[in-house]
Amino acid sequence: MEIFLKYLWVFLVGGFICLIGQILVIKTKITTARILVIFELLGVLLVTIGIFEPISAFAKAGINVPIIGFGASLAKGAIEAVKAKGVFGIFTGGLEATAGGIAAAVLFAFIFALIFRAKTKKN
Repeated sequence: MEIFLKYLWVFLVGGFICLIGQILVIKTKITTARILVIFELLGVLLVTIGIFEPISAFAKAGINVPIIGFGASLAKGAIEAVKAKGVFGIFTGGLEATAGGIAAAVLFAFIFALIFRAKTKKN
C-alpha cells in the first residue's frame, strides 16, 4: 500500500504541473516555448529559495522529470560550480550538471529526424 501512495503522489504532482501547463496553453496567448521557459525558471527559483529539495523528496519524479527538474538541475550545477570555481562557475556549472540530458536530447532528436519526415501544420 505504501508504494501505491508514493506512485499516487508522483502522478498527482506531475499531473498538476501538466495541468497548469495545459491551462496556460488553452487560456492564454503564451507560446509553448515561453511556457517551457517559465517552468524552467520556476525550477531555478525553487532551488534558489530552497524549497525544491523538500518538494523533490516528497514528489520524486513528479517534479524531477518535467522541465522544472531540468531547471533545478541547472541551478544546482551553477551553485556548486560557483562554490568550487568562483563567479565563472555561473557559466559552466549548469551545463556540466545537465550535459548528459542535453547530449541525449540532441542524439534522439537526430535519430528521429532521420526516421520521420517533418510536415508543416495546416490551419
